[in-house]
Amino acid sequence: LKPTSAALEGLAGRFARTHSPFVAAAICERWAVPESLVREALQSLETAATVVHGDFRPGGVEREWCDAEVLRMLRRRSLARLRREVEAVDGAALARFAVKWQGVGGAAGGLERLREVLAQLEGVALPASVLERDLLPARVSGYQPRLLDELCAAGEVAWVGRGRLGKDDGRVSLVPRERLFEFAAMPAEEDTTELQAAILELLQRRGALFFTEFVPSTMRPAREVLDALWELAWAGAVTNDTFAPVRALAWPKRAAPSPRTRTRGLPPESSGRWSATASPGQELPSATARAHRLATTLLERHGVVTRETVASEGVVGGFSAVYPVLKAMEDGGRIRRGYFVEGLGAAQFALPGAVERLRAERERPEEPRVVVLAATDPANPYGATLPWPKREEDQRRQLQRAAGAQVVLVDGEPVVYLDRSGRGITTLPAFDSPNVHGLALAGLLAAFEQRGGRGLKLERIDGLQAADSPVVEAFLAGGFTVGYRGLTYRPPTRGAAVAGGR
Repeated sequence: LKPTSAALEGLAGRFARTHSPFVAAAICERWAVPESLVREALQSLETAATVVHGDFRPGGVEREWCDAEVLRMLRRRSLARLRREVEAVDGAALARFAVKWQGVGGAAGGLERLREVLAQLEGVALPASVLERDLLPARVSGYQPRLLDELCAAGEVAWVGRGRLGKDDGRVSLVPRERLFEFAAMPAEEDTTELQAAILELLQRRGALFFTEFVPSTMRPAREVLDALWELAWAGAVTNDTFAPVRALAWPKRAAPSPRTRTRGLPPESSGRWSATASPGQELPSATARAHRLATTLLERHGVVTRETVASEGVVGGFSAVYPVLKAMEDGGRIRRGYFVEGLGAAQFALPGAVERLRAERERPEEPRVVVLAATDPANPYGATLPWPKREEDQRRQLQRAAGAQVVLVDGEPVVYLDRSGRGITTLPAFDSPNVHGLALAGLLAAFEQRGGRGLKLERIDGLQAADSPVVEAFLAGGFTVGYRGLTYRPPTRGAAVAGGR
């Protein structure tokens, strides 16, 4: 209540120190003081460098006032937020992004969805044994093999072999039929047997043929002809107008048919019409056009392309084959370059929409998401773009992206790895969290039941006998029981209550 000097300036200064940028009218409303007096007080504080006057917030109707220290604090926090928005994400965020980018677990189905999926997977070499068991069903809701057969029969899609994997499996690429010859790989003459050369000559001369037409023309036993045909198919020189023979390789084998058999008793892996993947005289597109197509396909498939991503797909020429195209696309403003994923090479390119979606995955979801993927799935970055996480004591054990192996991700973190035999499992560092391993095991068993599995037997956990593993209690709590040779899980028998009611 004592007389004081510059009382209004003191009130205005205190108001400024405790508020974000404001207009003079805010003080007038607070103390019912004429605006002319408030402006005089604020101008006096501005002269003393206590407050500043300017345009601070977007959409303002007039210039605002702000305490100098408050403004400096706002700038520091704004810069920190901007830096966080552009800083690289970790590997788990990349994995969460990859699963969503490739539509794993989506509800869309039908032919149109399959077309979208095949366009995204164009040209990538995938194990035939897991293509229709794991990869396509994970992306196309309600997938049925007939959908792929329809596209092949209509001439929209073709398959080309990319190398044998064992006796009855190999890598295949699904590509547009009109571009099949770009993926053809004719074997060298010195690597071709007499029978294989005769088959190729027949196809070049007569066009597509049924298997029954090869046997009398080559005068060789049917089994020898079929084996030679498949050697050419895995080499990328021969294909079929349907995916049925590839699918049939996993079926139980029957006795070889008689050489004289024409229409009956043929093995299912010989069905359909066979044709050469390329014709003499066909000219390939220019190297630049092929590199541009490859770079575009990689961007569509992964969203973010790095040196490690290109190396994992076995691109001929490596990253240097597509780098000039990616750089030209960046110069043209079509894609962005930056350091998007930590721990990877500095040369990272991404589609503009992919960058925002990748950064949106920086924060973990409130509800944990469990995803079971084939180890070879392009949506699984581990073992390809990203290294497998290891414990210190497991440095000598290296996980593989093997055909038939599976990995369980919880919020993008790999938790367990089931090897291709289905009898050995490896736990990864994220398994140690009690809130995670239960979700991972439940997700693995749910996926197992969905595929119609009758039983799962684990003989090894982390290289040890399953029953002797330090984490065996987690598996017992997840539904496994101790069996003769390890741990056993059997899904509940469906319809048991109905049968008992009879």
